[in-house]
Order: sequence, then structure tokens, then C-alpha cells
Amino acid sequence: MSIVRALCALAVFAVVGGCYHATIETGLTPSGTVIHESFASCWVYGLVPPSTVATASKCPDGVAIVETQQSFVNGLVGILTFGIYTPMEIKVTCAAKPSAMLHGQEPDLVIPEGASVDEILKLYMKAADIAVASQKRVIVEY
Repeated sequence: MSIVRALCALAVFAVVGGCYHATIETGLTPSGTVIHESFASCWVYGLVPPSTVATASKCPDGVAIVETQQSFVNGLVGILTFGIYTPMEIKVTCAAKPSAMLHGQEPDLVIPEGASVDEILKLYMKAADIAVASQKRVIVEY
């Protein structure tokens, strides 16, 4: 009988000791701005997710990394509330301002000096066509 109790205790500690963690990277360069919520409220074992983290005003250049995890303390709170309230930790790292020089990227198209309005419009139309076809940004230098 003591072996069964030991196995049950081991199973409980294995489940309680495991901490959920997920990281999403967008490919953008991270900045120093971080939005952190240590107790984002989830309900009924996470079936009701936490409210959306408002990043638009704090991250004008987008989001670089989103990390969600359920720490030991978050899991303990979930156990004590029988899963009714199951908080999680959310950490959002904002993206740095994009710069062609930071990435060592040369401009894709260059507008020559003294170009007419029609030539400039044609180059911007070409840039838009390239961007749509490649699904990547196109850098135009003036």
C-alpha cells in the first residue's frame, strides 16, 4: 500500500512541478521595452483566456517576442482554487524601430536625383509590386 501512495505522490509532484511555457518570436529585432503581467487572469483551467494585452500604444513598431508561462506560484493558485482561477504570466517585448542601416540592408530601389514625378511614381509602383510578390518589405532610397 505504501508503494501506491508513493507513486501517487510522485505523480502529483510531477504534474504540479511542470510549468507551462510558450515563446513566440516574430523575427523583428527586440527593443528594451517590455510589458509584463505576472497574474493575467484565466478561468476554468484556462478555458476562459486572459484579456488582450494592449500593445499598440506601447509598441508602435510592433512586437518582437511574446512569452506566456504558468509559474509554480500561478499553478499553486490554480490548485488552491480547484482550477476555477488559473492565472498565467505574460511578457511582451516590443520591437525596435526598423532601420535599413541596423540590419546592413542596402536599398532595393534608388530614386535618382532630379527624377520626375512620373519616374518617382513608377519606382514606388515597382516597389509595391515587388513587396506583394515577395511578401517582404522593400526599401526605397530617395
